[in-house]
Amino acid sequence: MDKVRSVVLPKQPKPDFQKRLSGLQFLWLSLLLIIIDQATKQWVLSAFELYESIEIMPYLNFTYVQNFGAAFSFLSDQSGWQRWLFTALAVAVSVILLVWLRRNPVGMWRQNLAFSLILAGAVGNVIDRLMYGYVIDFIDVYVDNWHWPAFNVADMAITCGAILMLLEAFFEQRQEQRA
Repeated sequence: MDKVRSVVLPKQPKPDFQKRLSGLQFLWLSLLLIIIDQATKQWVLSAFELYESIEIMPYLNFTYVQNFGAAFSFLSDQSGWQRWLFTALAVAVSVILLVWLRRNPVGMWRQNLAFSLILAGAVGNVIDRLMYGYVIDFIDVYVDNWHWPAFNVADMAITCGAILMLLEAFFEQRQEQRA
């Protein structure tokens, strides 16, 4: 009669749930901002004629403009190739941000927040480029006759995310110098 030997495997430690969580937990914010961005742009399309403007308060108008370029209408006067360049760049940046969010632990909340904001803005503007061939901008900030280039919710998300990234890098560097 053969003896059956039982093999005792060492107990595997239970995975720490917090360690498995990644920066992808912040995608809800990206989704929310994409929805708000697209909803406001649909409102502008339905409520405004091109270049129509209404004063909201001193120094702030809602003015419907079409941006065929990038930030500050960069390359907007080109023949149309820029649409695909900016779309490809935004898609590439979005993929990189998703990878970084996946690799980041959830505890790196400032960096994950920044990445999620930038991702939301990039996707919001890509949707416009794919649907219309241009980005819908409508927030017009001005002083006297000087107007800041019009922008939208997606642009605000990108700007806030970039500022957060810079602040995070600055403060992280200062903390390393103290240590």
